[in-house]
Amino acid sequence: MGNRSKVFLTKAVASVFFIGHIPVAPGTFGTLAAVAFVWGVKPEAASMLIISAVLFLAGTASSHYAETFYGSRDSGHIVIDEFVGYLVSIISLPQTAGYIIAAFVIFRFFDIVKPPPIKNVERKLHGGLGVMMDDVLAGIATNMVLQAWKLV
Repeated sequence: MGNRSKVFLTKAVASVFFIGHIPVAPGTFGTLAAVAFVWGVKPEAASMLIISAVLFLAGTASSHYAETFYGSRDSGHIVIDEFVGYLVSIISLPQTAGYIIAAFVIFRFFDIVKPPPIKNVERKLHGGLGVMMDDVLAGIATNMVLQAWKLV
């Protein structure tokens, strides 16, 4: 595979097939791509966990190199982190419209506000792991809120 092909593939994965190049709110559109995936595929919890893990690894690697191509740390073009974070937020929850929408809203809140410890992780980790981990933590926090909501 030539260098141009590697750059194209890296950008395609990191930007979720170039959704990250949408000029307004690319993170929101990256999350909406994950919503569409969950809505359309409705993967079982075990499948969702495996998909999340595989995409986390691919996202970590592609984000690491994409930062170089895009010329900035955690570029707005990189949205694989939002995609994976949203998948984490909905693992083992009912895949009903209510939960899917609630997960979207709560996840975006945690991803944008970044309360501690999410903000601390974002500051301490660098490269692809830093790009991915704050969104995974936002997804875990979202999942915890929704698991508690499910119990009520």
